[in-house]
Amino acid sequence: MDSAAELRFREFVAARSPALMGLAYLLTAGDQHAAEDLVQSSLVRALGRWSGVTDPEAYVRRVMYHQHVSLWRRAWRRHETTVAELPETGGDDGTRTVELRLALREALATLTRRQRAMLVLRYYEDLPEEEIARLMGCSIGTVRSTTHRSLAKLRSADLRELTR
Repeated sequence: MDSAAELRFREFVAARSPALMGLAYLLTAGDQHAAEDLVQSSLVRALGRWSGVTDPEAYVRRVMYHQHVSLWRRAWRRHETTVAELPETGGDDGTRTVELRLALREALATLTRRQRAMLVLRYYEDLPEEEIARLMGCSIGTVRSTTHRSLAKLRSADLRELTR
């Protein structure tokens, strides 16, 4: 890689890392370490072909989606999030927001990686169904049905108590 391409890559990483981290965080259902790994491995893959990349943002995001999908194919990669102490419940000290965030994270974790990826692409990235189908390598009907089932599963999660 020549120095101009290396400089372009470094500038891209410096400018776009926070946005890529946010996307990875959503794709991994809030697993900070998995999100960091996803961003890093995607950037390493992109670096190998950097001199031929015309649209870096789209290319790296596509690599991230594909990396993420390849992870959900490995069932042994599922991890449980552990904490040192259980969070306290109730109270007026702002814990309600934390409880809701934890419940939402737990509900998102019940989805498969593919379902989570499709919801992130559709509602966070605001991509049209045709683009999601192209990125995920499936039909538009599959995107629609998977998104519908994923939302139904999230709606069935009992989050109503926490929103009161």
